[in-house]
Amino acid sequence: MSVWALGDLHLFLGTPEKNMEFLNPLWENYMKRIEKNWRKKIKEEDLILIPGDISWAATLEKAQLDLEWIATLPGTKLLLKGNHDYWWPSSKKLKAALPPSIYFIYNDTFKWEKISIGGSRLWESPEYHFDAIVITDETLLEKEKLSSNALEDKQNAKIFERELCRLEMSLSLYHKEADLRIAMTHYPPIGIDLKQSRAAKILEKYQVNIAIFGHLHNVKKKEPLFGKKRGISYVLTSADYLNFDPLMLVKPS
Repeated sequence: MSVWALGDLHLFLGTPEKNMEFLNPLWENYMKRIEKNWRKKIKEEDLILIPGDISWAATLEKAQLDLEWIATLPGTKLLLKGNHDYWWPSSKKLKAALPPSIYFIYNDTFKWEKISIGGSRLWESPEYHFDAIVITDETLLEKEKLSSNALEDKQNAKIFERELCRLEMSLSLYHKEADLRIAMTHYPPIGIDLKQSRAAKILEKYQVNIAIFGHLHNVKKKEPLFGKKRGISYVLTSADYLNFDPLMLVKPS
């Protein structure tokens, strides 16, 4: 049994106009590449973690095609909500709609053998930024600066506070007998300098071993980013950063 990770799939079967190939040539044939790499590496007895931005769909009905596509691939899949997962419904509706091989985390934890997995989406944080490693469209960046205002900053701060509470709620439910503790977030919980952050303090409090996250795209540097600090391995798992190839987190025992 192995544990893998691959975030930010941005699937588009229910919303073909959102195909990432139209936006970035680096995403050419990305669904085919994901499937090829997935089937090559992952076995039915494996677990794969998908930390957000799963489908471009705006409704559960349209996301169903993407979820069914994921279900055809080997292994058990564990989902976390991302900032673009507008289709994500209530937990009750999602549980009823998911194919048998797919599970999710939302204010709770998931137990897999001797591994306990928790987490939350998180949000933008003023504690750190990633301008040094992410290629950004300068025109878009200027528009974002112009549209930014005190009200928006206040709203973002409120969302971030809520997500920190959800993170703590989830991790507090870690199974006591777990040999390994993994945290999933969509937004990075820490900066590339690995200076302690509010989210990182929560991860440390609950003795997380591995923290995986995504959200970052068009990363300039291809050498390994983030790393290990204060006992936690911080791992970026955005699909384009990993060249659409699942990353092994835990080797077979």
